[in-house]
Parts: sequence; structure tokens; C-alpha cells
Amino acid sequence: MSPVQQQLLDRAARRVRTARPDLAERFDLGTVAGLREAQQAVASAAEETLVVAVVHHLDLAEWARETCEFAFGLDPADGARWRRSFTRAVFLAGNPANLRERFRFAHVAAGSTAAWTAPGPGTGATTLRRLLRLFDAPAGPPARPDTLIQLPGPPTARHRDLYLATEGCSLAEALVHLNHVLVEAVLDGLLSPGDRLRLRQVPRLIGVATPFAALRVVAEPHHPDRLKAAAGLTEETPVG
Repeated sequence: MSPVQQQLLDRAARRVRTARPDLAERFDLGTVAGLREAQQAVASAAEETLVVAVVHHLDLAEWARETCEFAFGLDPADGARWRRSFTRAVFLAGNPANLRERFRFAHVAAGSTAAWTAPGPGTGATTLRRLLRLFDAPAGPPARPDTLIQLPGPPTARHRDLYLATEGCSLAEALVHLNHVLVEAVLDGLLSPGDRLRLRQVPRLIGVATPFAALRVVAEPHHPDRLKAAAGLTEETPVG
């Protein structure tokens, strides 16, 4: 295994140990196969906790801000249960403004561009998931310059860069990757209200010199035994 692949495996294994230390005792997280088995064990668990997000209009920077605002408002117990299920989210296409009388959302974005349910059992979201179709956006994220995101709350002196690797990544996949990085950063105390983020889209994260505080590691689509960094949040830097 190359040094880069070993580093990615170590980061992915660290994520599993943080959320589910019990899995580290059951599976060999020092191998890609063992890591995959641990992840599949969570996905197939009967007690899996998930969030359903309804997306009506998508701007990645605005969506990232609203995702953090949703995470800031989570009940700590709900957040802890969701963290144990690796913050799984299902993204559906729909207009939250037309659904608020039938379904209870924990957070609705300004202008009803998106909405999130509170973390709960997967079976509890069956009706909503049957009503709407999956958010399917096979094209890649639209090209955009680096974008500053001010998280809700009194401004702090903390700044981080939020990277998204766009090579081979669809817009739907980008939501999944960024959801994991942002929500887990909030739940782990890396992000706080009032912090600033800079969203940066790059082809690949390999070669980015800034150290990462959080990294989303996934399998290469056509090479399941190889890993790649899909998104990441850098270490904190002072706001200049």
C-alpha cells in the first residue's frame, strides 16, 4: 500500500473509531476490506438513525451554511445517535413549502430551498421517502470561484477552508460528502456558530498542502480497493 493510501485508510479508520469504537474490536480497520465490512455493518443495522433532507433549490455555499445551522440546533442526544450511524442522510427532491403541513422538519432553509428532518429511525421516514424521488443530479458541481461562507451566529475569529474534490463527483454525491464533513465537524466541536468557511472546489485533494482537521474518505468508483479523499475541512486559521 502506498503512503498516500495508508494515510487515507488511517483517516477513515479514525472516523470509525470515533463514532463506533465497538466496531474497532470486531473488524480489522487496518485493511480496506475490514473498513468496508465495518461500514456495511452500520448501514445494515436495524437501529440505524438517519436524516431526510428535501432539496428544492441548490447553491452549494448556501446549502453548506444551512446544513451547519441545522446541525447547530440538533438535540445533543439526537446528534449522538446520528453520529453513531455515521450521519447518514437521504436527499430527496421536493419543495419544503408544500410539505410543512404534512411533515415536521427540524430546520427549513430561508426561502424553503431545503429542509431537514430530525435524526430518527429509518422506518420513521418511509412516508416522506415514498412521496418524493431521490435527488438525482448526475452532472458535476457547477464551476465556481472560492466562496466565503459566514456561519450563523456572532462572528468569531475562526476560519477554515472547506474543500470538495470535483473530479468524477456528481452534484448529488457532493451533497453526501459535504453533509458528512460539515455535520460531523459540528457534532465534534470543530465548527461553532459564527465561524467562517471558504468553499473551494478542486479536481482532487491530493497535493493540498494545508493540513485537514476532517477528511471524507471513500472508495474509488472503479477501484473499490483504492481510497480517495472526497471532501475535507482544514485546520483552523485566524481570520485576517
